[in-house]
Amino acid sequence: MIELGRRLAARAKPGLIIRLIGPLGVGKTTLARGFIRGLGFEGDVRSPTFNLIFEYSTQPPVCHADLFRLSGPREIADLGLEEYFETHAVLIEWAEKAGDLLPEDAATIELSFADVGREARLEGLET
Repeated sequence: MIELGRRLAARAKPGLIIRLIGPLGVGKTTLARGFIRGLGFEGDVRSPTFNLIFEYSTQPPVCHADLFRLSGPREIADLGLEEYFETHAVLIEWAEKAGDLLPEDAATIELSFADVGREARLEGLET
């Protein structure tokens, strides 16, 4: 997951929105960590489960959000994620909870457990 994140970081630009979907423990945060470190960030990259949003001053800047604890679109709308859509690369864990709140052209990475390791299905992105 770290390596996949690093490879995807090469395509990072403001306006890139990536939905990270998959079960608990599959590697969504690990992929985000690879992405953010791939942009040169050397500090701690933690899950935003309790803080909901972390911002990273990389180039481009990154907004890493986690919707796990939110109950639905109304709470998600109150986060103000759309404020980041034009100026940041945005990584959203548990993005399926956002419903129609995310742009239609947002990319999707769906992670799943495989017999050995993990599988990643990418839509709207190239590795």
